[in-house]
Amino acid sequence: MSALDSPFIVGHSPPRDGPLARFLPPLEDGLAAEWLPPRASTGSWLLDPFGVAPRLAVEAARAGYRVLVTAHNPIARFLLEMTAAPPAESDLKAALADLAVTKKGDERLETHLQSLYITKCNNCGQEIPARAFLWKKGEEAPFARRYTCPACEDSGERPVTEFDVEQARKTAEAAGMHRARLLERVARPGDPDREFVEEALAVYQPRAIYALATLINRLDAPGVSPERRRALSALFLSACDAANNLWRVDNERPRPKQLTVSNEFRENNIWMALEAAVDEWRALGESVPIVQWPNKIPESGGIIRFEGRIADLASIVNEAPIAAVVTALPRPNQAYWTLCALWAGWLWGSESAEPFHLVLRRRRYDWGWHLEALQAALHHLFELLKLGTPCLALLPEPEPAFLTAALAAGDLNGFHLEGLAMRTQHDAAQITWTRGERLRHAFADADADSVRAAIRGHLSARGEPTFYLPLHAAALSTLTADHALARPHQPTDEVIREAAKFVQETLLGDESLVRYRGGESADTGLWGLSREIEAAEPLSDRVEVGIVNFLLAHPNCTFEEILHDVSSGLPGLLAPSLAIVGEALVSYAEQAEGRWRLREEDVPSARKFELIQIGDMLQSIGEKLDYRTNRLDERTLVWEAGETSAYVFHLRASAIPGPALTESPYPRERCLIVLPGGRASLLSYKLNRDPALAARLEGVRVVKFRTVRALASRPVLNQQDFEAQIAGDPAQQARGQLKLF
Repeated sequence: MSALDSPFIVGHSPPRDGPLARFLPPLEDGLAAEWLPPRASTGSWLLDPFGVAPRLAVEAARAGYRVLVTAHNPIARFLLEMTAAPPAESDLKAALADLAVTKKGDERLETHLQSLYITKCNNCGQEIPARAFLWKKGEEAPFARRYTCPACEDSGERPVTEFDVEQARKTAEAAGMHRARLLERVARPGDPDREFVEEALAVYQPRAIYALATLINRLDAPGVSPERRRALSALFLSACDAANNLWRVDNERPRPKQLTVSNEFRENNIWMALEAAVDEWRALGESVPIVQWPNKIPESGGIIRFEGRIADLASIVNEAPIAAVVTALPRPNQAYWTLCALWAGWLWGSESAEPFHLVLRRRRYDWGWHLEALQAALHHLFELLKLGTPCLALLPEPEPAFLTAALAAGDLNGFHLEGLAMRTQHDAAQITWTRGERLRHAFADADADSVRAAIRGHLSARGEPTFYLPLHAAALSTLTADHALARPHQPTDEVIREAAKFVQETLLGDESLVRYRGGESADTGLWGLSREIEAAEPLSDRVEVGIVNFLLAHPNCTFEEILHDVSSGLPGLLAPSLAIVGEALVSYAEQAEGRWRLREEDVPSARKFELIQIGDMLQSIGEKLDYRTNRLDERTLVWEAGETSAYVFHLRASAIPGPALTESPYPRERCLIVLPGGRASLLSYKLNRDPALAARLEGVRVVKFRTVRALASRPVLNQQDFEAQIAGDPAQQARGQLKLF
């Protein structure tokens, strides 16, 4: 079986964004629980060798597995612990309430910290805390503030005043001592990495530094119990993230990879960030046992946290033989790793941050470096596993170089590629390996014909153009199967570079491919097959048919059930996006209490009767306009004027044009596709995403059923009125009907 025959594992969106979500792998829930049962019995041992996705390990533990997680990063260890055994909302609120009433001089701490962000309402002049100040990089004062006034309800973004500028200046003058305090908690005087900590601190405004140092002092206060300190550490960690300058002004949650501040950034109110953190950390599911090695967990499931490296696990695995590996592969993130070093020092002292100082010195992590790191990790992982051990590796935010690094590292270390499935560049790619034998197999040269066949095969199976990423993935799958992706001792940056060059040159040199909307580089735009090459029915059409059939057989079903069924028939790189599934679903169905059913008018028997009605109406309208009408079949009607076909109507209940329309011999400007209003929106979506379909239907006009009914009801109608009416109700893509995208 080809690796691309592996089904895409369908999960579901988590109920909320958790703490530090912008830095953690964006994974769906349910992947481990779906993948594991056929491969490992409950109670058996799993291994997560990277520990970068805490929800993944906790999900497996809740399903009854014992999970061994290695986490060298102290922040990752804390996130894992808090995800496995989260504090109750009441505990977090109690910790925040006690913190609020502690004294800073003569003031309550909450009042003192809120006063750092004080501004004046533009409308009533009341002094109120701002939610955020907006800055331009390099300037000494903010240019705007955001607030909601509780007195007069004025709300929004307003320019700063002299009062705001003076407030920022005063806080900056008072922040020097606090900056030294935060610096010392990460790197003491004389530490060679101290200069790197100072550079990293540049992403915090003086007001944030003052607020964070004031808060962190409370962790060292006498009488703080371990449980209270745990809750406060969680809240403070969220505040540490909210306080930095890596938040864009446009309110979108960025996913920063480099410690680079935008030209315009947002400075958040730290106390308000603490209040919001209560919801981020509160428990949503049941706790699972979590201990640090060498403590034990019950056979019913739990997590053992190992603080060392993968290379140090050999003796442990002898006691806990691994039945399967479930992990998310880390991707380079200089911003997160550098901030983790700061946060660990601030929360737990310089000794906690010291093992992570290496990341402070490195400014750039390229994909060659990443391949080398993955190769070393998988080399040690191979030694820990028995022959045939299944492995699920999730690649968050996949891109060509990341896929190349992962597949090359696996192949070089004896992991056999069983499956490669992917939905879009926004969803984690899914690699399944089995631990093979580290034998000396022959490494081949890359074969352009083999890669070209893989690319054509994918496009033929898809039946419509697609982006570069799935084509690169199809090529990598073939190169991996041929052991032609990488060679032992080959420079890692060369592996990444040569793979990209080979795939792109293969694409550009294939005359059977058509490129749409492309730029200078082969990885831009969309690629499709020329019309001369036979291809499957377009993927979007198959999704539409699959959804309707499933709704007919399963009324009152959930979106997850629909998605699971549709995806099961489209394996590997064909997994349909949430967008196309959602567009097709809202075109045919209605939702009530989280469940979907076909609208009454979209039941096939109702639509069949309606098609007959619409055909009769068009015949009557044509006769009224003095055209000779001719029904070629039950779905095609022609209006003729003399020897000329004035209009050709193609009646459809679906948004599938079909060959009768796309290959129609009639001039395109005379062809009209007549369909329900909901289908018109779906067809518009398909035309926007598929330039090949748009080219085949160029000039074809869309007429909705409601327009035909309106025309049929008019007592007086001429040919000019008819043209005006069918031009006045264009197809438009539906928006906002399904909150999934």
